Amino acid sequence: MTGQGRLRLIVGWITLFLIGTDLFVVSPLLPALSQEYEVSSAAAGWMVTVFSVTYAAAAPVFGWLSDRSGRRLLITVGLLLFAVSNIATAYAPAFSWLIASRMLAGLAVASITPLIYASIGDTAPPDRRGAWLSVAVSGHLTALCAGAPLGTWLEHFFGWRSVFLILAMAGAVLTLWNSRAWTQVKTRSLPQSPLQGNVPAMLGSVCVTALWAIAMYALYVYLGAALYYANRFTASDIALAIAFYGIGAVMGSLLSGQLTDKLGARSLSNTALLGLTIILIGLGSFFSAGGWVYIFLFLWALVGYAGFTSYQARLAEAFPKTRGMIMAWNNTALYIGITAGSIIGGYVVSQWGYGPLPYVCSVAAGMSWAIGSLRKLQAQSAGIGQQD
Repeated sequence: MTGQGRLRLIVGWITLFLIGTDLFVVSPLLPALSQEYEVSSAAAGWMVTVFSVTYAAAAPVFGWLSDRSGRRLLITVGLLLFAVSNIATAYAPAFSWLIASRMLAGLAVASITPLIYASIGDTAPPDRRGAWLSVAVSGHLTALCAGAPLGTWLEHFFGWRSVFLILAMAGAVLTLWNSRAWTQVKTRSLPQSPLQGNVPAMLGSVCVTALWAIAMYALYVYLGAALYYANRFTASDIALAIAFYGIGAVMGSLLSGQLTDKLGARSLSNTALLGLTIILIGLGSFFSAGGWVYIFLFLWALVGYAGFTSYQARLAEAFPKTRGMIMAWNNTALYIGITAGSIIGGYVVSQWGYGPLPYVCSVAAGMSWAIGSLRKLQAQSAGIGQQD
């Protein structure tokens, strides 16, 4: 790896760690925020909802713009907007202003996360694209098990406003780093209609990610409560279980990069989705078995995020001319799946309790595997090399 390549990976990893921390830290801060603005926890949860909806709507637009005019400027402007939005969150005088600041943050992140993935896909050597993307994804996932706890610690000692101020300062610094890191990335000359003939293929491809997100988040959103009611886990037991999940997620992302480059993105992503289906069935069978649940939570995250990372590489290979757009659409599908997963999970819990959740997730994983495998067979039979 050249010095420039190493710099890009480091900057990409740190940037995605920061963005992931901004996303994951809001949940543990909700009690403090609801108390500060005298609203219910449910109302405070709208901070997450408006962020996700804004992100999902804006990401495809930024992806399209980046494919036509380059990614560096959009990433740089996005980080400046990220810093401004977090300052606005820290000093919001009323709850309505707080909601508006999180919408602004969602807009900013929509021009950062998918374009970082696309930029790494652009600059990585073809035989190392999987490994490079796995490192980038691990930055986002490390925020789940490190960034969010760090933010909670800062809130405990310095107040919740300090968390968003530090995020804003880090975003401002990373603006300069990203501006330098992606300077030499060339902008492709695209035809007037790069989507012509690609829309059905792109939509079908990102459906795999939406179903994968349902398989991962319909249970994860309610995991703490489910572990308490199924196993009578204490708070420390639940924290340990989440740690097993977080470690599995990071390891799965990193390991998948090496395996993707050796086995191929299509083979690994389909194998991982099939394995995810089986593991979720096992998790459902052993969910009330005390210590066994730790092992299955680790395996669930390990295989699940290995599949997600390899699928990112698969999309980068399949849509080289619209890489920014497909990464943006894929991230939109991810957020749609997370939202749908939380809704489905809530309905299942209200009707039948927590026990069926792993099995419901296994159905979503199975559907994701079936669509991914079907698309592979169609591509092979048609002799397609560059489109999935």
